[in-house]
Amino acid sequence: MIKVNINKNQIIVEGHSMYSDYGNDIVCASVSSICITTVNALLRFNDKCITYEQKDGYLKIDINEHNNYVDILIENMIDLLKELEKQYKKNIKVNEEV
Repeated sequence: MIKVNINKNQIIVEGHSMYSDYGNDIVCASVSSICITTVNALLRFNDKCITYEQKDGYLKIDINEHNNYVDILIENMIDLLKELEKQYKKNIKVNEEV
C-alpha cells in the first residue's frame, strides 16, 4: 500500500500499491505522475520553495516557503491523491495532519 503522510511543511509518499505487476501498476503510475508533476511545477515557479528526496517507493517533499502558488499546487496534488484513494482504497491511504 502507498501511504501519503501530509503535514503543513512536509509530505511523505512511501510504499508500493501492489495493484498490479511492476510496470503495469496504474495506481503507482498515477501517484508518481501526480507527485512529480507537482514537484516540477513548484520548482519552475521558485526553485527554493521546496526541497525533495526521491528513491524507489519513496518521495519526501519539504515545503520551505508558503505562498499562493505553492499552496494551490500542493492542495491540488493532495486533492488528486485523495480522489485516487476513493477509487483504490486497498492500494493508497492519505493521512493529513491538521
